[in-house]
Amino acid sequence: MHRVTTIRPAGDWDAASATDRVVLDAGDRQRRRIVLTGEKGSEFLLDFEKPVALRDGDGLVLDDGSVVLVAGAPEPLIEISAHGPLDFARLAWHLGNRHTEVQIAGDKIRIRRDHVLEDMLRGLGAHLHALDAPFDPEPSGPHEHSHGA
Repeated sequence: MHRVTTIRPAGDWDAASATDRVVLDAGDRQRRRIVLTGEKGSEFLLDFEKPVALRDGDGLVLDDGSVVLVAGAPEPLIEISAHGPLDFARLAWHLGNRHTEVQIAGDKIRIRRDHVLEDMLRGLGAHLHALDAPFDPEPSGPHEHSHGA
């Protein structure tokens, strides 16, 4: 079985040169160790010391030099737009305050479908658009905080 040796970031390699493609949702793209099977049947092991966050368009370089394209599986999302930068920041703050995974897509925010959050966002004046697309949430960094003591 082949092993993944390195990851080429999306946009830093020619995706047309990929020998296979593996389709994963956002949750399955956060891994340390997993056996994956490409659409053309190639089987390979991703095995890193620490978890990695794979993004739609990344390339998994195998020990034989071939590269497998990582494709994000379409997921049910909401794309959020605001009236301006101040409203955008306010909406982002409310989502972050609820520890919601978000993807910044240009001047829009994407989140997984959630009727409670959708109602809140509409109440805050957001424009919402439902779509199915790969979800590449912002990577979470280490943080500590308390909610009172």
